[in-house]
Amino acid sequence: MRILFFLAWALVASLLAACGSSPEQQAADTSSQQVRTTSRVWTAPPETRPAGSATRTRKIGVSRSGRVLRRSPAGWSSGLSGDYTDYPAAARLIDKLVREKGFKRAYLERILARVEQQQWILDYVNRPKAKRSTRPTGAWTRYRAKFLTPDNISKGIGFWRRYDKILRRAQVQYGVPPEYMVAIIGVETRYGGYIGKHRVIDALATLAFDYPRRSKFFTGELESFLIMARDEGLDPFGPKGSYAGAMGLGQFMPSSFHRWAVDFDGNGRRDLWNPIDAIGSVANYFGSHGWRKGEPVAVRASASGAGVGAMKTGFDTSYNLAALRRHGITVPAGLTGRARVSLIKLDATGGYEYWLGLRNFYVITRYNHSSYYAMAVHQLARALRSRRSPGRSTLARAGVSGWNP
Repeated sequence: MRILFFLAWALVASLLAACGSSPEQQAADTSSQQVRTTSRVWTAPPETRPAGSATRTRKIGVSRSGRVLRRSPAGWSSGLSGDYTDYPAAARLIDKLVREKGFKRAYLERILARVEQQQWILDYVNRPKAKRSTRPTGAWTRYRAKFLTPDNISKGIGFWRRYDKILRRAQVQYGVPPEYMVAIIGVETRYGGYIGKHRVIDALATLAFDYPRRSKFFTGELESFLIMARDEGLDPFGPKGSYAGAMGLGQFMPSSFHRWAVDFDGNGRRDLWNPIDAIGSVANYFGSHGWRKGEPVAVRASASGAGVGAMKTGFDTSYNLAALRRHGITVPAGLTGRARVSLIKLDATGGYEYWLGLRNFYVITRYNHSSYYAMAVHQLARALRSRRSPGRSTLARAGVSGWNP
């Protein structure tokens, strides 16, 4: 009798203990891939997860501040299933697409039910940013070295030769030199060699619903992506791209696809993974943002004196030439007559480099709002042109061994 009583008491106690544990505790106890930190649950990126390990962490994912990420009140239901079951923002997006874009609700619910939250993306975008240095560190030299390599230039020349007729047609139509179209695709994806391996819909949904700081932007991109998939006849789970949802050889975001992607091969579809459509789309992007045919992009300048150190620099600055001269900047003779230019400062090994950016330099920054990015595209383009032009074939003159085009 005592034995039976003891067993019954033990069974009741174990049941009470199970009911008292939280879902967070239960999940943490059963998942070997989740590591608690002070603020959130970390999940190994896909490349390091063992085969068959779980990828969903939404039930215990929290923001850096420690609050639960965009959960709805208890008892509320959106009608969805999957990782975004309890997200009012997901339900609002469905409502909007049904009301304004003619989608079927059941179709959207089936799609979003299959979307998987990617905790590793949230960890990546929330990582601490490096502090800026007040003295030269050679950051530009290291950044430049990623793109201006003999291998990257050689592959760019091969891409140019393969699509020479397409590039020339795009130049005639949009006014953009071939080397700049090739350079953009080279910097973005190594001419299509690295287009990304993450499902675009997962990346966009994760950032739309679980990254409050940019939620509005990425919700708009997710909406644009779903419309693109419908209009182009794509499986929404087929396209793969970057962790932020950029797609194809030119790494267009979905909203950019709608505005500037073109059907350059005439097959009735705009396909950013097709090099011909990608070339036309990049050229159209530049042309639509004001590329000036036949004009230079940037020129090297020299600076002396303490005045230049107090000047604001960056692609979004604007100076007349007289003001630059007053601050100790030597303006190249070829710029005489230019109304205004931007002052670019690059943190190169051995000291700062100063450049003057013209209108076409600013156009490149519309692709990526970074002076380093635009300068890398510009110098790679000049290196490619040098390899294609007679008498300018050495890598030294192409910008790889210190020569600055």
